[in-house]
Parts: sequence; structure tokens; C-alpha cells
Amino acid sequence: MITSNEVREKYLKFFEKRGHVIIPPAPLVLENDPTTLFTSSGMQPLVPYLMGKKHELGTRLVDSQPSVRAQGKNDDILEVGDSRHLTYFEMLGNWSLGDYFKEKQLPWIWEFYTNELKIPKAKLYVTLFEGDKSVEKDLVSYQIWKDLGVDDDHIFYYGVKKNWWSRSGTPDEMPEGEIGGPTSEVFYEFTQTPHNKKFGDKCHPNCDCGRFLEIGNNVFMLYKKSKSKLKELPQKNVDFGGGLERIVAAANDDPDIFKIDLYWPTIEKVQKAFNMKYLENQKTMQIIADHLRSSEALINNGVVPSNKMHGYILRRLIRRIAIKLPEFEKITDNPVILEELKKFKVSLDKGLKEIKKVEKITGKIAFDLYQSYGFPLELTIELFEEKGQKVDLEEFRTEFDRHKEASRSLSTGIFKGGLVDRGEETTKLHTLTHLLHASLRKILGDTVSQKGSHITHERLRFDFSYPEKLTDIQVKKVIDLINEQIDKNLPVTFEEKTPDEAIKEGALHFFVEKYGEKVKMYSIGDFSREICGGPHVTNTILLRHAKMIKQEKIGSGVIRIYVRFFEKK
Repeated sequence: MITSNEVREKYLKFFEKRGHVIIPPAPLVLENDPTTLFTSSGMQPLVPYLMGKKHELGTRLVDSQPSVRAQGKNDDILEVGDSRHLTYFEMLGNWSLGDYFKEKQLPWIWEFYTNELKIPKAKLYVTLFEGDKSVEKDLVSYQIWKDLGVDDDHIFYYGVKKNWWSRSGTPDEMPEGEIGGPTSEVFYEFTQTPHNKKFGDKCHPNCDCGRFLEIGNNVFMLYKKSKSKLKELPQKNVDFGGGLERIVAAANDDPDIFKIDLYWPTIEKVQKAFNMKYLENQKTMQIIADHLRSSEALINNGVVPSNKMHGYILRRLIRRIAIKLPEFEKITDNPVILEELKKFKVSLDKGLKEIKKVEKITGKIAFDLYQSYGFPLELTIELFEEKGQKVDLEEFRTEFDRHKEASRSLSTGIFKGGLVDRGEETTKLHTLTHLLHASLRKILGDTVSQKGSHITHERLRFDFSYPEKLTDIQVKKVIDLINEQIDKNLPVTFEEKTPDEAIKEGALHFFVEKYGEKVKMYSIGDFSREICGGPHVTNTILLRHAKMIKQEKIGSGVIRIYVRFFEKK
């Protein structure tokens, strides 16, 4: 059995021999990036160099980058348990910054797989970009693969949904200023895994039945999104990424990624400590092994459990393990994890006892678990989804609002700063304003900035910098993105900081002359971060879906839009 250390060492040495400089990995935990909490890919730190900036170490680079995908668009927490998805992994990567192109990259990666790792050529398949209105079909890569001996029945063409890469997705989804390009992926076929026809009559590399596993993605980073189209970058780049854990699984011809050396020792500990059999508890044990490795990696990078940002992700991972294995302190001696378990155990024990009594979940019962026992809503949702039941979130919100109104009648609250009208609906619309601002910037680009706003108990009005009124497609993208965040039940938290500290952490900031020595920095999950006086709701679960009702151009380069809530269908 080949180990992860052996594969990593072989990869780095292979490309070092071909003129690449081994670069140190970027920090796993990001403190000053307003778009994400963690490094989630090897190319993330290299974007300026892919766009033309000169790298001090040259034009050929290689590394192994620890990565986390547990938040935002890259949230794989609920995907773990299918033998292939992970929340923490290493991404093997090599780059050409305007140096070589397809003619060297594809033969080299083929040589690495087939010669260095001894993977049988008959087990490998490749995919190519079929072309669209902006970018032509990739015939060059096709010919290179053919010259390497890849048969036609092992070459597949796909469109922008599968063989185009950018951080935001397809070319239409890319905001202004983002880079991307067509791809050629490499897949490994586990011939021992039969095709499941519920995924279609015929199996193919991008089928979800489990027979194929992507082990490498060659991105030909050629384009930057301008206002209305793709523009070519000043140089042709190669950006290769391959998950270490997946490559190790393929090199060992085992479709279960959790049987590699990075996870199997944990699974063996669980089997021994709890007298459990892996084949009978496969999904549970995979979640435990993945989340424990992710938790330890985050802790080693200075993260501690909390209800905010990085710490919230860590807390969520640890608590999911505790749900799956309430006494999992038997398999870890990490003091941070043990302390979090201790804090959660009382709520967990009481909540699980109550859950066992529930035959059919309702929004009211979910709220009672949350209010009376501190049992997290997201865990209630997950536990009952496993039983085929859904929590009525509208009923949960109704109960939450009723409780809040009752609490208000018993005491008077005083807010520092923020809105003049602090009614329930106005507070919700204030939080919606932050989601709207962040969504506009993600869809239209970072040049968007707030120019003014006004909130009543019925709607919000938002003025922002943009040269022209939004198209119907842009409106749909912005509103869809807002509603996606609302459905994620994101926590809304704040920290008191100096204005400089908040700005350094990526908080959107306006009207600087009004700030005092301390400000509140409000965060909505990892989606929005903004200096604001408040007040806001505590979680996006308390918001209904949004809808834009009007837009108008009110001056040179300033657009005004009106948004309100509407009941979910």
C-alpha cells in the first residue's frame, strides 16, 4: 500500500526535477480575506501571479496546500460520508505562470500518474471543454491526449458546468475581475464498483454513482471577466490541482478514501473503543474520522471553538462528532476538543433524550429543543433528515418571534447606535441590507459601494455605485444568492474593535468620519462583514426570502433598488 507521504514526496520531487520551485503552503486560516475564512485551494494565494504579477521564485511553482472546505459555496460538511468528500484535505498543485502550457502539462501529469505511481493507463479517463459562445472547443488538448495513447472511449467532452473553472463557477456566474478558464480533468475508474442506474443508464466520468473519481484538474487559466465578456489574460497559465487523499486512494485501487493511512487509524480506534464494525457504521465512522482530522488541523492553526467565524466552523465540526458518537472523548486527548465536549455535553445529553421521545418533528418542537436545552437547530435538522423528516422552519421562526415578543414585554432593551426604528421587521430588513450589499459586490464586483439606505417596516431602499440598472439576469443572481444565505441559517454576530482593526479584517466601511474609538463589526457567517451600529437578528433563519420590487437610476453612476420580504412558497 502506498502512503500519503510517499505520494506527496513523489509529486514534489517529480516537478522539482522539471524546473519547479517548491513553495511553502499558504496559511490555512485566513484573517484578512473578506470573501472566505480558510484557504480552500492551492491557487487561492497565487491569483495575483496568474493575473500577470511577477513571482519572486519564478514561473514554475509546485506545492502541497492544506485546505478546508467547510463554509460558503465550498461547504462540504454535509457531503462527508460518501467515501470521497472531505472537509480538510491537501491539494497537490503545480503552476506555470506564463511559462509552459498544455503541451508540457498534460504529458507530465500523465507520466506522474502512470510511471511514478504505476497507475494502469486503462484505469484513467480524461475530460475536455466542449466550447461555448465565448471560448472554442479544446481540440489541442484532445490531440495531446491522443498522442499519449488515450483511446477515444476514454475521452469525454463536457460544458461549462463541468469543464470550466473559476472560484464562482461558470463564465456567466463570474463577477467582474475574476479569472478562470477551461479545464481537462483526469478520472480514475474503480472497475470493482458497479454502475448504479439511478444516476442514468450509462456511466461516465462525471457520473455520481461512485465508479469514477476525479484525481486531477488541469485548469488553463486564460481569462478575466470584464464588465460584459471574457478578456484574455496577458499570459497563458497552467493551474493544476489534485487532491492528495483521492490520488492515494486511486493509487491503491480502493474506492473508499477513508481506508488510506490518514483516516484508517482513527476508524480502527473507533472500532476498538466502541465495539463497532466499520461496514455496519460506514457513514458515521467516515464523518468522525474526517471531522476529527479537520478539527485538529484548525486547532493546530490557532482556532478555538466559538460562535463566530472560524471558531463557529470548528464548534460545528466537534459537535457533529459528538452527535454521532456522544462519548468520543475515548479516542482523543486534544484538550481543546475535550473542553468543547464538556461544555456541550449537558445540552447534548438532554437534547438527545428529548429527541428520542419525538415521533414527528415540528417547528415548535425544534424551537423548544433550542430554547430549553440549547440544542442547535442545524443538528436537529440533520438528525431528523436522517429519519426522512423535515423541520418546518416557518413554524420555528414563528415560535422564535413569539418568544422574543414575550421577552420584550418583560424588559426594555437599549441599543447603542444603529436604527432609529428598532421594530422587529425593521431589524430584519437591516440584516437583509447587509446580505444585499455583500451579494451585489459578489455578483457585480468589488467596485460596488453603498451610497445610502433607508429602511421602513415594509421595505428597504439601497443606493449603490454602478454605471447602469441591473439586467433581469443580474437581479435574479443577486436575489438568489441572498436567499441561499438565508436558507443556510447563518449566525449573525458582532465584535467590538477599533475602526482600523475592523477594516484590516475586511469589514466593509463607510462614513469613516462618524466612527468613534470603538465600532461594532457585524458578521453574517462568512458571507458578510461590515461595520455597523446594529441592531440585527441573531440568525438568518429568522428572515424570510427577499424580492426586489423596483430599481431606478438616480444620478450618474448611482442605482437605487427597493427590496422587501415575501413568504416562502
